[in-house]
Amino acid sequence: MTQNKRAQRWVIKIGSALLTNDGRGLYIAAIEQWVRQIVELRQSGIEVVLVSSGAVAEGMVRLGWKTRPHALHELQAAAAVGQMGLIQAYESQFQRYGLHTAQVLLGHDDISARDRYLNARGTLKTLVQLGVIPVINENDTVVTDEIRFGDNDTLGALVANLIDADLLVILTDQEGLYESDPRSNPNAAFVAHGRAGDPQYELMAGGGGSLGRGGMITKIRAAKLAARSGADTVIASGRADNVLMRLASGEALGTRLVADNQPLAARKQWLAGLMQTNGRVMLDDGAVRVLRESGRSLLPVGVKAIDGRFNRGDLVACVDANGMEIARGLVNYAYDEAQKIIGQSSDRIEALLGYEGEKELIHRDNLVML
Repeated sequence: MTQNKRAQRWVIKIGSALLTNDGRGLYIAAIEQWVRQIVELRQSGIEVVLVSSGAVAEGMVRLGWKTRPHALHELQAAAAVGQMGLIQAYESQFQRYGLHTAQVLLGHDDISARDRYLNARGTLKTLVQLGVIPVINENDTVVTDEIRFGDNDTLGALVANLIDADLLVILTDQEGLYESDPRSNPNAAFVAHGRAGDPQYELMAGGGGSLGRGGMITKIRAAKLAARSGADTVIASGRADNVLMRLASGEALGTRLVADNQPLAARKQWLAGLMQTNGRVMLDDGAVRVLRESGRSLLPVGVKAIDGRFNRGDLVACVDANGMEIARGLVNYAYDEAQKIIGQSSDRIEALLGYEGEKELIHRDNLVML
């Protein structure tokens, strides 16, 4: 039996260019085909959650706009208009097969706040258990640039983490990943199989199109994020005939990036998926080695410097001497107190702060390696 056949819960992300036929309005004929295949996946025992782009692009068509606006409020207006048509299209198609859909709009706060993360996780799992097809998009109408996911590839990966998916399928207008841009290099080699998180793939990836915010690089990064919960990722052409059923049958289509590490626990998936950090702690080489090899807590003695006005409980990035983020976690001390104890042994914390606090700057239960 193939890997695809063993995957029983899929997150399927469909890009803007596919859904709007490169900006010509919702491509109903294509949506009919994807819906039919999703229904067949369901009938074969595969649970499906759909992450759908296309709201802004459809809103642009309805409003008669030829180019994607830059002003935030115009983008939000387009999203509000387009979301209506997008959900109507999915609902009408799935109803033909007697299936219900659920519109789910997620924002950064739904992922960054632990209680809302758990609530979103529980709601999505309940919808799947009820046989409903969740149709998920970012809450573009109210989100701000500072706290947005940035693209629906990232959102798809975070949803894969949320529901413990086995497979993230990213349908796009490209065949998959090439070693260089095939538009400028017709002899570029195709990457059919690889390891999620392999840094060479980010170097190969190019930019995005005019309709969506993502590009191949966001898909490569999404695969790395999805792998944290054990999900493989397939990047494939949504225009390929019967693409989803062919993947389910085990056919090698597109680029498959496999998760070769053990899945993180749900709490650490949440930590790894948080988009905004409130500061940085710079580690010495010994602390980097201890974190990577021993999985222990981060003690103040291993920290050389800190940056950012963070508070107790905030998420901070842990970086090595080269500034590369190697971990992130919830810090036990606010900036002013942390500044007093870094580089010091834990048995001096009481003398330095005037009270006996935690001996760890970041406890291992609140720390995730990247």
